[in-house]
Amino acid sequence: MTPPIFQVCAANAAVTALLGTGPTRLFPFGEASQDVALPYAVWQIVGGQPENFLGQAPDIDSVMLQVDVYADDVAGAREVARALRDAIQGHAHIVAWRGESRDDDTNHYRYSFDIEWWVQR
Repeated sequence: MTPPIFQVCAANAAVTALLGTGPTRLFPFGEASQDVALPYAVWQIVGGQPENFLGQAPDIDSVMLQVDVYADDVAGAREVARALRDAIQGHAHIVAWRGESRDDDTNHYRYSFDIEWWVQR
């Protein structure tokens, strides 16, 4: 039920050029430290469902992810979002652009989007 978003993105040169390696700054929700370097991105599962069949168990699940990119400026947030989009599109569907904002507490710029990822069981 967990899509391979980190593995896909960490294997992409454009993503690692922006988010680094060791670690690649793409974190599951709640795992980015307070002092993480910018830019970085976080992801979380926000929904999904099994592909149900009559008479047999599902063999695949649809998982909905939300990705939030944080950067110190608008251009940086957009650049990381583009790199993630390009890395992910060969494996899953981008289904919503959730917009841009600025975090009130940190003043970091945020770009948010949703992904639907089909995960084999």
